[in-house]
Amino acid sequence: MNSTSLQHLNGETCIICDKEKATGIHLYTSFICVECEKNITNTQTSDPKYQYYLEKLRRVKNPPLYS
Repeated sequence: MNSTSLQHLNGETCIICDKEKATGIHLYTSFICVECEKNITNTQTSDPKYQYYLEKLRRVKNPPLYS
């Protein structure tokens, strides 16, 4: 098994970029990859991306309900 396959097996899906990544932080039950974490913390409130990040982060506040 190559390293790409191992990373795919060990990764988690980021709630911001929706990509599977191996490293990041957990916020409640959600995962945010290192790249998105850096982008969020470096984004100015006047940047249009700021609103995008807010919308994505609301998923942490209201995690999806599964029935």
